[in-house]
Amino acid sequence: MTTEAHTESVEATAPSGIILTDVAAVKVKALIEQEGRDDLRLRIAVQPGGCSGLRYQLFFDERSLDGDVVSDFGGVEVVVDRMSSPYLAGATIDFADRIDAQGFTIDNPNAQNSCACGDSFH
Repeated sequence: MTTEAHTESVEATAPSGIILTDVAAVKVKALIEQEGRDDLRLRIAVQPGGCSGLRYQLFFDERSLDGDVVSDFGGVEVVVDRMSSPYLAGATIDFADRIDAQGFTIDNPNAQNSCACGDSFH
């Protein structure tokens, strides 16, 4: 009996349609290592609301929920729940580490529009 080995490129779009950049994957891996646990994964969830039509939640999670879509990026697992998955198709998660900005960023083509602070002030 023979089995075929299947390999996937880290650069490929994940089954959930999310893209985790190499920089973000390294940062997530470092943060998980700081926690001293090997059972954590990055969970990304979407809720309606916010000025772009979507609000995002990024957090470490050890749970597995029914319908989760799990993607692996070089040893970093990203989990998206079944309801959030369609809203995140094609979204790119990156990590900015600049003097003017630091943190995870999400570039999502599914967001209805964008806004900036102060747009509503006249």
